[in-house]
Amino acid sequence: MSAPGLSLYRFASQALKPAARWLLDRRAREGKEDPARLHERVGQAQIARPAGRLIWIHAASVGESQMALTVAEALLSQHDDAHVLITSGTLTSANLIARRGLDRLIHQFPPVDAPDWVNAFLDHWTPDLAVFTESELWPNLILSARARGVPLALMNARMNRKSLEGWARWPSSAKALLGAFDWIGAADQRTAEGLSGLTGRPVELAGNLKLECGLPAPDPDALKAAQDAIGERPVFVAASTHDGEEALIAQAHAEILKVRPDALMILAPRHPERADDVAAVLNEHGLPQARRSQGETPDGRPVWLADTLGEMALWYGVCPVAVIAGSFKPGIGGHNPIEASRAGALVITGPHVDSFSDVYGVYDAHEARLVAETAADIARDVLDCWQGDRLTSDKALAALDALPNGALPLTLSHLNRLLDQGRP
Repeated sequence: MSAPGLSLYRFASQALKPAARWLLDRRAREGKEDPARLHERVGQAQIARPAGRLIWIHAASVGESQMALTVAEALLSQHDDAHVLITSGTLTSANLIARRGLDRLIHQFPPVDAPDWVNAFLDHWTPDLAVFTESELWPNLILSARARGVPLALMNARMNRKSLEGWARWPSSAKALLGAFDWIGAADQRTAEGLSGLTGRPVELAGNLKLECGLPAPDPDALKAAQDAIGERPVFVAASTHDGEEALIAQAHAEILKVRPDALMILAPRHPERADDVAAVLNEHGLPQARRSQGETPDGRPVWLADTLGEMALWYGVCPVAVIAGSFKPGIGGHNPIEASRAGALVITGPHVDSFSDVYGVYDAHEARLVAETAADIARDVLDCWQGDRLTSDKALAALDALPNGALPLTLSHLNRLLDQGRP
């Protein structure tokens, strides 16, 4: 860690361990960490490392974990002697991974990026390959793995303009950190060009892996039960909402109900553990709700709160319209519309979709989505979609056909190469 910025980071991260422990304890009290698994956050595992080769994939949250699961499943099918360890930082992603139930797959929460805790983690797991995702760049984890000779890959690398500009202000640190990777596969052209400039070497444009990582198909019985519960009511799903977006969408639904009193909104928060807070927002807007997690069906209520994990494919399958959130306030970057379109749902988003600008660029070229900013916009667009005005499914199919593919096999070929290469 020769770059001055990285040396300072290493010193500060070690010195701040007491503060990090206090923060972990507070997050556990607030329900943001699993109290029974806090030891994992300081590098202490209570699961034995399995024999044979171990592939470690580090993901951030739900979207990256879904991608990691797809890659893990492919790698496990190709290597009977290997196990995959996925680390992810949220309770929702941990539950998502547990629900998949893959053999030879282990989940752990990642250690806080302090040298002692990172070393304890690496001492225990001794991975044969380390794969980081998107913009999850933790200096101590990456450089400590490199120092041990672990082959390193950064798959589906994605950085927005602001992130690239931020790294450009620390050129020696960026070059030292990004240069530790044996292979970087960029998800989009902007990231490929930006990382090439930062590293001083070509970065491959591999394509966006998330376009090829589909959701598991919904259970047929669950699909029929949901359809029966909805009946003939006009319905839309507000998908992957974040704090600060539910109030806007609740206002929109209140407007929709003035025109279609029988309308149903299925609201699926990005993090289901926020369900109580979401319900409080809905109640403030006079919108009683049925709770999916409690086995309730909407009956005559205007909202079905989808506070469960792993059911987005179900909701897309029963809703002709999807309002894809994470896009109505700055700083989130939007979410992937591909699964909604594949299920036949018409797509409405907010204006803030920087994390998927390549995808939405194709959508916009084919007029395959509507962009709403206000509650009135959302209400109008949902009503228009129900009536078949302005947006049709054939435009979405044309956009899907125009999207590039091939990222998954290309990524797998590089990961297999590094795994076979092994440690020096």
